[in-house]
Amino acid sequence: MNHPFMGQQADSAQDIVYRWLKQHVLTLPRHEGTFVTEAEVCRAIGISRTPVREALLRLESDGLLKIVPKKGAYVPPITETEVEAVMQARGLVEDWCVRRAAVSNEPLAVQLERLVSQQEEFQQTPVKFIECDREFHRAIVRSAGNPILTDFYESLRDRQLRMGLLAIAASEARSSTVLAEHAAIVQAVRLGDPERAAAAMALHLSNTLVALRLPTATG
Repeated sequence: MNHPFMGQQADSAQDIVYRWLKQHVLTLPRHEGTFVTEAEVCRAIGISRTPVREALLRLESDGLLKIVPKKGAYVPPITETEVEAVMQARGLVEDWCVRRAAVSNEPLAVQLERLVSQQEEFQQTPVKFIECDREFHRAIVRSAGNPILTDFYESLRDRQLRMGLLAIAASEARSSTVLAEHAAIVQAVRLGDPERAAAAMALHLSNTLVALRLPTATG
């Protein structure tokens, strides 16, 4: 069976399997624990066990699953406590980053405005909407110039995908609110007002947490 990533010759088999498995894990039901076995993955994408095993170990180090001897890889359910913890961590990272971003960062404001415009075009396409959303926040975090925080932030967003971001993005009411909240962040960055930017970000993340608690966000 040919895998959609097989045309990317520069990538190793492990990278191919890692991306496929990561996407698979992040789309599993939020409130259910699931086992994934090497044999199942091998059959699904037509590849040998060695790169599958290596990819599973990488996903375990990412905190997305736990390898259980003789049973396979266990993808645990996501608890409400974990949802709270991830959003708290995002709040800490993004508060610090957006405060730095708001200090004389006109180029960033232009970039963010462009991303908000793109996101508006994808209101009826949840996957694209979330991609734009992630790029919007990623731009702010990267602008702070701390690569360790940037890597940590990416891991938080990966976890959040399974928490139900796609589900809430499919809500027209929430997507419209997200756009307005993003616009408020951009305005504060353009004005060079760290306190205003931090307040706008805090409101946005607080509302996202509320939306993730809704039944529609169960993934």
